[in-house]
Amino acid sequence: MKIEIAYKPTYSIGVLRLEPSEQVRVEGGSMMSMNSDVRIETTATGGVMKALARKVLTSESFFQNVFTAGPRGGEVIVAPALPGDLAVLTLEGSQAYMLQGGDYVASEMGVQVDSTWGGAKTFFAGEGLVMLRCSGQGQLLVSSYGAIHEMTLAAGQSYTVDTGHLVAFSEGMPFKVRRVGGLKSLVFSGEGLVVDISGPGRLLLQTRSLNAFLSFLVPQLPSGRST
Repeated sequence: MKIEIAYKPTYSIGVLRLEPSEQVRVEGGSMMSMNSDVRIETTATGGVMKALARKVLTSESFFQNVFTAGPRGGEVIVAPALPGDLAVLTLEGSQAYMLQGGDYVASEMGVQVDSTWGGAKTFFAGEGLVMLRCSGQGQLLVSSYGAIHEMTLAAGQSYTVDTGHLVAFSEGMPFKVRRVGGLKSLVFSGEGLVVDISGPGRLLLQTRSLNAFLSFLVPQLPSGRST
């Protein structure tokens, strides 16, 4: 499979070009278009229990779609739900990535995706760190809200990231989820949970936070009460 990313970095789409009879797994609702030689099958990837865990814990779809190219190959165009960027991660050997729930878009069939618990979730923060573990062999297409800012941390180098800006990082990077300040800070400062993460490894961040946007937007919406 060849992946071309167009319209970076704000309204990116992924053009997936498939070899004859090749398959690709795509998150439900992410398909923008495809040619007529491509067949689509909807499945609960990994079985009902794994699909349910993925849906409940991460905001990914219960069902995923498998697209199969015809004898002359095929093309599937995918687009994430939010305005932002796309990036391709290539998995080889024992390499794996931890991916923030909601950022998975598509992957080759050799990539396994499982939900895993990565830290506490608080009532006030509204943010957790329930991750998708992506392993196996092949290409993985991930999305962001806003542009993607990539960093490579050296061994022993540490960085602190707001959970709302985290996209993905290499498996094996030590990390700890914690609250910013005390309860007062959590409620009034606009900050929630952060991740202290250390190298070596690759770290992908997004330049906008959906939680921060919703915190701004929701108070502006009409309350629905008559005056």
